[in-house]
Amino acid sequence: MDHYDPQQTNDYMQPEEDWDRDLLLDPAWEKQQRKTFTAWCNSHLRKAGTQIENIEEDFRDGLKLMLLLEVISGERLAKPERGKMRVHKISNVNKALDFIASKGVKLVSIGAEEIVDGNVKMTLGMIWTIILRFAIQDISVEETSAKEGLLLWCQRKTAPYKNVNIQNFHISWKDGLGFCALIHRHRPELIDYGKLRKDDPLTNLNTAFDVAEKYLDIPKMLDAEDIVGTARPDEKAIMTYVSSFYHAFSGAQKAETAANRICKVLAVNQENEQLMEDYEKLASDLLEWIRRTIPWLENRAPENTMQAMQQKLEDFRDYRRLHKPPKVQEKCQLEINFNTLQTKLRLSNRPAFMPSEGKMVSDINNAWGGLEQAEKGYEEWLLNEIRRLERLDHLAEKFRQKASIHEAWTDGKEAMLQQKDYETATLSEIKALLKKHEAFESDLAAHQDRVEQIAAIAQELNELDYYDSPSVNARCQKICDQWDNLGALTQKRREALERTEKLLETIDQLYLEYAKRAAPFNNWMEGAMEDLQDTFIVHTIEEIQVRQLVPRRDQALMEEHARQQQNERLRKQFGAQANVIGPWIQTKMEEIGRISIEMHGTLEDQLNHLRQYEKSIVNYKPKIDQLEGDHQQIQEALIFDNKHTNYTMEHIRVGWEQLLTTIARTINEVENQILTRDAKGISQEQMNEFRASFNHFDRKKTGMMDCEDFRACLISMGYNMGEAEFARIMSIVDPNRLGVVTFQAFIDFMSRETADTDTADQVMASFKILAGDKNYITVDELRRELPPDQAEYCIARMAPYNGRDAVPGALDYMSFSTALYGESDL
Repeated sequence: MDHYDPQQTNDYMQPEEDWDRDLLLDPAWEKQQRKTFTAWCNSHLRKAGTQIENIEEDFRDGLKLMLLLEVISGERLAKPERGKMRVHKISNVNKALDFIASKGVKLVSIGAEEIVDGNVKMTLGMIWTIILRFAIQDISVEETSAKEGLLLWCQRKTAPYKNVNIQNFHISWKDGLGFCALIHRHRPELIDYGKLRKDDPLTNLNTAFDVAEKYLDIPKMLDAEDIVGTARPDEKAIMTYVSSFYHAFSGAQKAETAANRICKVLAVNQENEQLMEDYEKLASDLLEWIRRTIPWLENRAPENTMQAMQQKLEDFRDYRRLHKPPKVQEKCQLEINFNTLQTKLRLSNRPAFMPSEGKMVSDINNAWGGLEQAEKGYEEWLLNEIRRLERLDHLAEKFRQKASIHEAWTDGKEAMLQQKDYETATLSEIKALLKKHEAFESDLAAHQDRVEQIAAIAQELNELDYYDSPSVNARCQKICDQWDNLGALTQKRREALERTEKLLETIDQLYLEYAKRAAPFNNWMEGAMEDLQDTFIVHTIEEIQVRQLVPRRDQALMEEHARQQQNERLRKQFGAQANVIGPWIQTKMEEIGRISIEMHGTLEDQLNHLRQYEKSIVNYKPKIDQLEGDHQQIQEALIFDNKHTNYTMEHIRVGWEQLLTTIARTINEVENQILTRDAKGISQEQMNEFRASFNHFDRKKTGMMDCEDFRACLISMGYNMGEAEFARIMSIVDPNRLGVVTFQAFIDFMSRETADTDTADQVMASFKILAGDKNYITVDELRRELPPDQAEYCIARMAPYNGRDAVPGALDYMSFSTALYGESDL
């Protein structure tokens, strides 16, 4: 009686206004109702040790009518009048009618005087009202009740039987197979259903009625002949008879209802546990990937060659384009799964899910932050290293060129300086050698700058950590040592030449006469030798070398000009695309934000709108890929700046990842709002009111209210609370103490008391029914009453029962029921 809805009864009873004008005009129906209603009343009155013979006569004094109501309701009525006068009888009948009315039943056209006078139509109408209220109204099957619930119960029970098609409470029952099917479904040992024939209704009906009377304690309420002989059996008589079958099988029905409740609860738990397992695995995999990736990004060991560093840059591009994007989606999906799971747990009255230590969403976010921090410095380091190696390659090549030129110049110079040619030379030859030596000293002084350049380049290569610095240093040292040696040899030869010159000048005084005569010839010889030597060493070879270098330089300049033109084309190409894609991403972010807070249409409309956005975003991916290709060309060309755009490839990548994450999160938020709305029966109008209030107090337009905004919102809705009460409410809407209230948390709070959820006590009571009122349940009972997978689920998780009444194999369903709602990790 606890779940009885008077309005449903009133609605259903409305047609009774036509009772005496229509439904009892058929004498066959009246006969069926007399028999059925009399048998139904006696099935209850016999519990009080009495019965009736004539339905319109035996209720006239109201005594048995009051007794009948006490038996079927389990309640005591007012004390009856024992007098024999008409006034006493009317008083008793009124007490009975008042009791019926107190149960929310509207009595139409039925008065106490008519019952006392024995009006058969009114008496049958009154009994039908009682039957409807106490035998039929409380029948509830899959959210339908009364007549519809009873009809649905019959359809569910007879669905597996051939030639049975229950669509009503009259002609669907004429062949008797419906009654037989109900009995066979619950007590298959009582009827051999396979031997029944649709064309033998009398046998079928008599079989069902006899078996029901003998084994099910259901009195025979109708004669088979009356049903078969009537074109349309009386609906009320059939409903009354069928309701007796329903109540006779109520134990089985209770067990079925209990099993259905348990199955529903277990299905929710199994789904939630699967979501928890999925979350744990996804979190573990993602954290492991982050753990492996961060050391790679933190590795700053430089490579020796441009080729090796460019390979590292290529590997990093693969990481950003191929390896990281799926992980961004996994992280987003992880958060979506977590939010969806928490919503489902709240809606099913379960405690919040607490992931394993180190696998909270905040732990994932912290690890991800560490990844992005390492990533941020890695690309910058790569580009700096490439610039460094480019500079090193240039310097190393410059060092080699200058060193080679210098070494070619010094080749043979030491041997030349160590010659003893002055020992056999004449005075004039000595003077020529001195002039030649002076020319060499001038040339040597000119090469001093090159040696210094070579040493400076070597020093810079050392400072830039050039990998081949040892060989550079060795070569530089050799050049410097040789240079010092050349200086020493040059000084030594000058000194030797000058000594020899003084000696020969002294000798020359002795041969002055001869010298004067030989002077013209000697002068000519010395001049010729000097000219030949100067032309060969200084002028001819250098002029040849210059003429070779000039066209080479021109060619190099032309090649560099072409390269810079190509670089500028790449810059413009990248800039043009980036300047379109960057603003497009920002615009989409803003549009998604507007959709999620505006109230255009239903939540389903918003969801469809968001999914269309998601599709358009996914279809934009080729443009991002094309930009990645242009960026790759830019990096391979060693271009490090671009005046044509403020967007870098990393800006675009981060924006794109944020866009994908935002649309996925927003879709998930709307899906969770739909889950909450449907579970708590929130109307679209209420949802719009919630959204309007939330948007009004979301002053910063971030999609979240801070504490003060939320307090103002509550006050505007009439909440009168102190600090302690507000702190309690905040602990509900902001369990993680982030200082903000999301829209999902807001609607959860606003509708927190409207959810129709199962409780641990209800599940425990359902197990008690399946266990036959025992404090434990057996494996066999679980396997008999529940589907195989859910029976095994319970068996695997239920602890042994240790009570005094325990039997071998007894399982503790009480602690299991409590655990379903008290602990999330069964």
